[in-house]
Amino acid sequence: MEWYELYDVAERYIELLNPCSREKVIEAGDVLGLGPHTRLIDFGCGTGEPLAMWAEQFGVIGVGIEFRPRAAAKARLKMIEKGLTKQIEIVEGKGADYQFEKHAFDIASCMGASFIWHGYPQAIRAMKEAIKPNGKILIGEPYWIKEPHVPDDLCRDEKFYYEHELLDMARTEGFTFEYMIRSSEEEWARYNAANWRGLTAWLKENPRHPDYDQVRGWLDKEQDTYLRWLREYIGWALYILTPLPR
Repeated sequence: MEWYELYDVAERYIELLNPCSREKVIEAGDVLGLGPHTRLIDFGCGTGEPLAMWAEQFGVIGVGIEFRPRAAAKARLKMIEKGLTKQIEIVEGKGADYQFEKHAFDIASCMGASFIWHGYPQAIRAMKEAIKPNGKILIGEPYWIKEPHVPDDLCRDEKFYYEHELLDMARTEGFTFEYMIRSSEEEWARYNAANWRGLTAWLKENPRHPDYDQVRGWLDKEQDTYLRWLREYIGWALYILTPLPR
């Protein structure tokens, strides 16, 4: 099973694929100033829940790009069921490869998927090319809460930063933090627990599947990592970046 298929299994019971609430996604939309004339591009849109929420609440138009076939198909179906296909287009493919019209969007967003460009600063640099000169970026990112005392392999696949480092890198790209919306400890717990629920359901349904041991190993690692390390050292937040004159 490919790594992204493991996420498909884990996220079985989740529509909002980040440790965040629906209220906070709408709050971000308010601060971004979303409206019927807002053109938005969402990289790594998952099953399209934030896009659907913003389209229904604010009337935005835009496009979502999602690498995972199953998630992209679910996002397309969601737009059909909600009658949003004239407002929101879902594209299946790699976000870093998507050929967008440069400086054509009011808002570029990437919530929990900066790995598309191999890191947070690279994500800002890439999304900057998509927005108008006065456009804004919404990025959801984990951050260190305090000096970590964790195994070396915990951060082998992903680079985490302190929040002041996230701000410094945004400034380097010509932005500042206009606003931030931090996830609560309860939202982190609920998100992780929902992933465990999806994985355990699959294991119960597929005891003789050839990938059973792989999925069980993924579940064990996810549980151990969160309960032993992540809940103490790692936070998550939505950051709204706005450009400032130089």
